[in-house]
Amino acid sequence: MNKDNKMLRFSVTLAVAFIGGLLFTVLHTPIPWLLGPMTAVLIGARFEKITFFWPSYIRDTGLIIVGYSIGLSFTKAALLQIVAKLPSMLLMTVLLVTFCAGIAFVVSKLSGVDYPTVLTGSIPGGLSQMIIFAEEVKGIDITTVTFLQVARLLMIIFFVPFLILGSYFKHSPAQSGVDLVEKGVPFTGPFFQTVIMFAVLCIVCAFLAKRLKFPTPFLLGPILGTAIATISGFHGPSLSPAVLDVSQFLIGGYIGLLLKPEKLQHKAKIISLALVSGMVMILGSIGLSMLLVSFYHIAPSTSFLSLAPGGMDQMGILAHEVHADLSMVTGYQLFRLFFIYFAVPPLLRLFFKIGDRRKTKSV
Repeated sequence: MNKDNKMLRFSVTLAVAFIGGLLFTVLHTPIPWLLGPMTAVLIGARFEKITFFWPSYIRDTGLIIVGYSIGLSFTKAALLQIVAKLPSMLLMTVLLVTFCAGIAFVVSKLSGVDYPTVLTGSIPGGLSQMIIFAEEVKGIDITTVTFLQVARLLMIIFFVPFLILGSYFKHSPAQSGVDLVEKGVPFTGPFFQTVIMFAVLCIVCAFLAKRLKFPTPFLLGPILGTAIATISGFHGPSLSPAVLDVSQFLIGGYIGLLLKPEKLQHKAKIISLALVSGMVMILGSIGLSMLLVSFYHIAPSTSFLSLAPGGMDQMGILAHEVHADLSMVTGYQLFRLFFIYFAVPPLLRLFFKIGDRRKTKSV
């Protein structure tokens, strides 16, 4: 197929990605509209006669939608939870990220893959963020990072519900706190005017964040803009599951093109180590949650879901299911989310620069 005909190439890629999303939906897999298009494009791009194409602005649109959704969750109640427990949130988040860095070091030694690549693939709770970060940093294998992140995500999606609904975690009656997931902040204003206002706000904040050279600006900009507006009293309408599926679809197709399994060396070893490291990461979060239980005397289910290295939305749904303290779970998950988005990329860049300097001096 002619490489210059971008519209035709994108149409084919779009159709393949859509089929993948439908198939994964029928199979009832986790996050089908992210993993489905990602998998379908990954397979379809292997046919040499078709050169797949997915514009970056399509991915950016999906990131803006996700950013708005995350920022909308940042209510005054969540902010109060973060402020009240800020020291413990910072300590637990740093311990979890440090623990994951230690796991990455072991995996790097066992697999032979360079440490920066494994470390980027092992940062918890930031699939899209870490993949995009890997794309921006020279020398990092994007395919390996994506496989490590997806393996961790799948482990969490399948095993955390099994663990939290098991006999180990004692489920207490619903605790005090604001039900951020089920009730949220009621929206009563004019719908279309508010949607337009927040759409403009998110787009402006995205380009402003890009101008200020923020990491993943099309995600962070809308998060910050929406969060500030929400805390200030301007509440936007919640996004329907269908809109969130569309945003995942827009991101999933782009990520699928980043995957190049033919460049992944020692496939069986890396995939096996990724699954094992994901399980160790879950066990590590359980250990840290025990410290949180002894410190605050909260339910084990609340503590574990607050520290589980998964998505805030998934952990919030599980928290509601087992009557955990939703405001605390959301507060901890939001804090780690912002810590990973703001603090981790600059720290990784600094760490990699120091490592490069040491290598240069030794040579």
